[in-house]
Amino acid sequence: MSSKFESYQKRRLASSYISVVISIALVLFMLGVLGLVLLKSTTVSDRVKEKIAFTLFLKDKVNRKQINGFKDSLVKEDFARRIVYTSKAQAAKKYSKEIGEDFLTFLGENPLKNGIDIYLKAAFVTPEKMEVLEARFLKNQFVADVSYDKPLINLLTEHIQRIGFWLFVLSGFLALVAIILINSAIRLTIYSKRFNIKTMQMVGATKSFIRKPFIWQGIKLGFIGAFIALIGVGVVVYYIDVFAPSLRLLKDYITLSYVVGGVLLAAFIITLFSTFFATQRFLNLRTDELYY
Repeated sequence: MSSKFESYQKRRLASSYISVVISIALVLFMLGVLGLVLLKSTTVSDRVKEKIAFTLFLKDKVNRKQINGFKDSLVKEDFARRIVYTSKAQAAKKYSKEIGEDFLTFLGENPLKNGIDIYLKAAFVTPEKMEVLEARFLKNQFVADVSYDKPLINLLTEHIQRIGFWLFVLSGFLALVAIILINSAIRLTIYSKRFNIKTMQMVGATKSFIRKPFIWQGIKLGFIGAFIALIGVGVVVYYIDVFAPSLRLLKDYITLSYVVGGVLLAAFIITLFSTFFATQRFLNLRTDELYY
């Protein structure tokens, strides 16, 4: 009779462990995919920002030597990612090609100016920072005028902030759900051992001594769940790379390492604290409360 009961208990414990691992894996999978979306959306928005040109039109009196010196000084600036110089002759040729006729034959002279396109680093592509740069360059002795797409910058910044806010809210909600689900699953496994916990207490075992094996067991289950979750995230990454190769997810080792590290860290922290508080609850129960 006792052997049957022991085998039943073992099966019950094994099924509870499996349910804990599955719960952890599903929750961490969702967090991993969301983390991937958060990190990649930042990368994509940065790429879009870095394609926007901040153009300086130079005064006609500025000679070639001064232009080269000015370009060299711009390259050293913190905000500059790439500098492209376009002479007035190159600009005229490009414009004539766009309109389909040589406008210089009608005007007799080239009204365009030499220009320097500054492709800014993503952190500097905001309405406030670009206005500061505009005011600065308008005071420069070589610059006649400054041009950039202000409506586009405002619209882009507004959309990125809105998307970032809702992704942050969603990630916070999922993190809360993750903690609740994993905590509930772990508490169920510890609930089945509540009598063992109380027996150990009654023979003089300290709370830390009783708690330690449960914590290590919870962390091990968390890492198993994290490993399964990462396999699922890996499958998602593979198919995204197949259907959207321009994102180059499989070659984005930095983003992938952040996702892997984040999932493993979340598994460790959530299982550690969930197990700690779950065992603490049963350690503080009176003997007559164990049956409720």
